[in-house]
Amino acid sequence: MDVKAHAAVLVAGALLGVSTLGGCSVDVPDPAAPKVEPTVTALATPTITPGHDAEAVAEKDMPFSAGGSLATGVPVGISDGLKEAPGWQQVKENVAGESQFVKADGCLVAAKVRTNQVPLALQDDKESTIGLFTYLDPTILPGYLKTATLRWGGEVGKPGPSAEVMVLEKPGQAGVRATAVMARVFGTAASSVYISVACPDDATLAAARADVAERLRVVPPSN
Repeated sequence: MDVKAHAAVLVAGALLGVSTLGGCSVDVPDPAAPKVEPTVTALATPTITPGHDAEAVAEKDMPFSAGGSLATGVPVGISDGLKEAPGWQQVKENVAGESQFVKADGCLVAAKVRTNQVPLALQDDKESTIGLFTYLDPTILPGYLKTATLRWGGEVGKPGPSAEVMVLEKPGQAGVRATAVMARVFGTAASSVYISVACPDDATLAAARADVAERLRVVPPSN
């Protein structure tokens, strides 16, 4: 079996595991319309917002409470740096707004950024993010979610700021892949980040999540 065929098998199996995680899928639809506008999966399109210092915002941590410091309506992005990590290869690049990466040990990561997310914005980004999980699957209770972080801009291998996200975890069992879904709604920026990780077991999931935390940087909007 060649590399592409093997990757396709891994992708299919991993997506099946993620799709059974509380009914979640890698799709993050816009509740306001049946068709979602094109996504941003790399650097956000530069937009000038008078009086807003995007560079200063990008240099600081982005906890849920700081989401209001972003420019209104200017979406975040997400990098594709995971493809440079040892053992990983990119098998899908911005297809229908989604990128996928497969690791030699059988892990799959799917990453998506959605724009036009204003209908999901609630009182703050944490509440909005919890609402996103509930929107995807009403059986997901807030108590099921944990707080985690992803890199917020910066450079790989160097200290840098982080952005808070919520994560839904499902440990692996016999015949069931270990999975984790990380998401963040940036209400002011009218966009959301959604990353799913599916692996053969808990140990490979932990290693994959470490790679994701370091390599899949959330890209702050720029002026």
